[in-house]
Amino acid sequence: MSEQEKTHFGYTDVSPREKTQRVRQVFESVADNYDVMNDLMSMGLHRLWKKFALHIAGVRPKQKILDLAGGTGDLAAELHKSVGEQGQVVLCDINASMLGVGRERMIDRGLLNNLNYVQANAEALPFADNSFDCITMAFGLRNVTYKERCLASAYAKLKPAGKFIVLEFSKPSPWLRPVYDMYSFSILPKLGEWIAKDEDSYRYLAESIRMHPDQPTLKQMFVDAGFDRCRYVNMSGGIVAAHIGYKY
Repeated sequence: MSEQEKTHFGYTDVSPREKTQRVRQVFESVADNYDVMNDLMSMGLHRLWKKFALHIAGVRPKQKILDLAGGTGDLAAELHKSVGEQGQVVLCDINASMLGVGRERMIDRGLLNNLNYVQANAEALPFADNSFDCITMAFGLRNVTYKERCLASAYAKLKPAGKFIVLEFSKPSPWLRPVYDMYSFSILPKLGEWIAKDEDSYRYLAESIRMHPDQPTLKQMFVDAGFDRCRYVNMSGGIVAAHIGYKY
């Protein structure tokens, strides 16, 4: 895709460069209230979704883990506990504001050792190939312009037998969609306005979920990127799905 071609920012057609700029602005705006809003808009369920992602990650002591789009660090903090003092976790995010909040959270929790912070684009990760035992990405892939590049980059950076886990909002079951749509477009933006003072950013987040590939499509993108044993697990009626792929 060239800069003359279009991609989407929510329901709006924009250039790839403009999408990157707008996504950065969204997360700069919501960074300070991100954790509070996650609890409110998911009614706390995001903690259970992430707990399940950690379960299927099966991280062990001494391993080296990359948490992409790691934001405020809630997933990285749990990964850090699993790898222990002889392991390493890299918290990576393209957005400096989110990464800064994440670093502050880690310091507040006393997590100072074996935890690195890297500002980088998930489409072109600045790490050596075959570096990580596991790569996680929670609620970040839908904001990536070139998702296939992100998948290819993650594949390259994994060690052989490593796994990539993507936790992301997806397509819910048909019976759930009317209620889910009403919540997403009527209630969620108002929560953003009241709590984060930013209705537009949360309207974008609702729209970005609808533009994200559905479960079978994303699974095929994993396959196309070279991953093996690809599968996905739906949660909360398909509102969220965890995709898993292995490098062999």
